[in-house]
Amino acid sequence: MQELLDQLDSIYPLSPELKQHLFSITKHKVLRKREFLLKAGQINKEIHFIHKGLLWCYYKKEDKDFVSWFMKEGDMIASVSSFYDQQKSVDYIQAIEDCELYYITYEELEEVYHTFAWFNYNGRVLTVKYLKFFEEKAKGLRGLTPEEKYAWMLEKKPEILLRIPSRYMAAHLGINETMLSRIRGKR
Repeated sequence: MQELLDQLDSIYPLSPELKQHLFSITKHKVLRKREFLLKAGQINKEIHFIHKGLLWCYYKKEDKDFVSWFMKEGDMIASVSSFYDQQKSVDYIQAIEDCELYYITYEELEEVYHTFAWFNYNGRVLTVKYLKFFEEKAKGLRGLTPEEKYAWMLEKKPEILLRIPSRYMAAHLGINETMLSRIRGKR
């Protein structure tokens, strides 16, 4: 929990009252490997901070998995449209490893923004961080071959590459596991 408060405090200093309030409303959750945090059709009612572990977000189309992202320790995690619009998700969020998460609900976050108006700045900085990440990913991977996509992941996210099972990485690259094995063998 302290890691989350420190991260938020590093963006813009939190008042003692806000720290205490966040401490009082933040809850802890353990998610086991392969357990779902969210399934398509559910409403994402909580935003999570990953204290420990690795998760992936994907959606299905014609029985094929399309990977949106992988998130690790220190990251915030939610199905963006589902959480902010409080509508049914098309995403699945699943633990790749055993995870420890801290979270607050959508209503609690809105109440924090209303009560502690300056905290909106922290929210904006975090939102921009993730928007830039998604834009970089979209531009970085668009039009690339599977080999180039793997090289991009190796350059941009080497710390999680070895933690991602072959099946998930193959889905991310849009290839099968045999082809992924060949790409890895060439490196």
